[in-house]
Amino acid sequence: MEYVIVAITVLFGAGLTFFSGFGLGTLMLPVFSLFFELPIAVGATAIVHLANNSFKFILVSKHIHFPTLLRFGLPALLFAFIGSILLTSLDHSEPLYTYQLNKHNFELTLVKMTIGSLMMFFAWFDLDPRFDNLNIEKKHIYFGGMLSGFFGGLSGHQGAFRAAFLAKSGLTKEQFIGTSNAVSLLVDLARLWIYIVGFVAITGSENKFITAITEAKTLLIVAITFAFIGTYFGKKLVQKTTIQRIQRIVGALLLIMGCLLSLGIL
Repeated sequence: MEYVIVAITVLFGAGLTFFSGFGLGTLMLPVFSLFFELPIAVGATAIVHLANNSFKFILVSKHIHFPTLLRFGLPALLFAFIGSILLTSLDHSEPLYTYQLNKHNFELTLVKMTIGSLMMFFAWFDLDPRFDNLNIEKKHIYFGGMLSGFFGGLSGHQGAFRAAFLAKSGLTKEQFIGTSNAVSLLVDLARLWIYIVGFVAITGSENKFITAITEAKTLLIVAITFAFIGTYFGKKLVQKTTIQRIQRIVGALLLIMGCLLSLGIL
């Protein structure tokens, strides 16, 4: 059953990345958090996201606007390292609180509360119509790169800030898609490197990230395959209208998942 859930989620999410500020990573993290510990779920999401971004890069790289990529992408790359290091550090903190509900034990941990809160924030970002026409000046594009990279490294939620800032940078639709993809690819490369080496560097023990990903390789192969399919058909539909109503639904689901994570239930 988990293969069906993952396949449908990535197929849908990969297609959405062509139209809006949320997409594959936003949808994948809550789903993977059902099967993995939360930091591992962030890393597993990053693997699928990187593979999909690499495929998407082949399709849209000719539209990259390189001046914008430098102004936005370099700060995003730097702060992706910072956010990723913070995540690996949070993962090894002790539980803040333990409680029992209906004979089940639940733990409130710093990493769950942090990422749960971020998910609720980005749900608000998707649900509040005031953000639909957010006015961001082009001179703030460096700051947008910092925000997108940092939250991309910490929780994988880089798309909302990236779209909000790049949409105001005077790019054509094709340049927006190509440049956004290139930035996302840089962030994925940075954060995955930290996820892979970070757990060993901090704990000095066996890398549980590598172990968990190896054990779940079939699930990841399914996810990557359907991400490619979703990306291919998403590009075919790129001239269609945006999907604001679906974005609201996803925002509501993120809000629920964020609450459950913050309470230690997931």
